[in-house]
Amino acid sequence: MILVSACLLGHKVKYNGGSNPHELLIKHSDCGRFVAVCPECAALLPVPRPPIELLHSGGRKILAGKGQALDREGRDVTSFMIAGAQNILKIAEAHRAKLAILKESSPSCGVHTVYDGTFSGKKIKGPGVAAALLQDNGVRIFSEKDLTEERLLNFIAADRNEEQKI
Repeated sequence: MILVSACLLGHKVKYNGGSNPHELLIKHSDCGRFVAVCPECAALLPVPRPPIELLHSGGRKILAGKGQALDREGRDVTSFMIAGAQNILKIAEAHRAKLAILKESSPSCGVHTVYDGTFSGKKIKGPGVAAALLQDNGVRIFSEKDLTEERLLNFIAADRNEEQKI
C-alpha cells in the first residue's frame, strides 16, 4: 500500500477546511493501492484549525525534542504534531506501506521544505514531522511535486508486485 496525504486525494482536511486535489493522484485513486492519511487529523486536531508552522526547525528537530510547532495564534501544538506522526507510522506499519506521497511544505507532510514558523511565507529545507518519522522508519517519501504519471504507475505496479510476494 502507498500512503497518500488525504488532502491530495481531495479530502477536506486542510487547516482551512479545503483540500489540495492532485489530478494525477485522483485519476489513479481507484487502483486500490492508496491509503489516505492526515497526520493533523490523526492527532485529533479540528478542521478547520489555525495554520501550523515549525519554528525555525524541521520535523527531525521536533522529533528530537529540539524544536517547536506553533499555530498562528501562538499555541504550542508540538505534542499534537508528534502524536499525529506516530499514528501515521502505525498506519504505515499496519498496511506494510513502504512508500508515501505527501503534501509538500506541510508541517507534517512536507518532504523537501516546511514553512519556517514566522507565518511570512518563508520556507526552510527539511521534512515535516510525519515525513521525517516515516522516512526514519524505512518508508520512502515523495512529494506530489516529485510525481509524473510514469513514476506513479511504477510505484503502483511495484506495490502490487511486492504484495504478491507476501
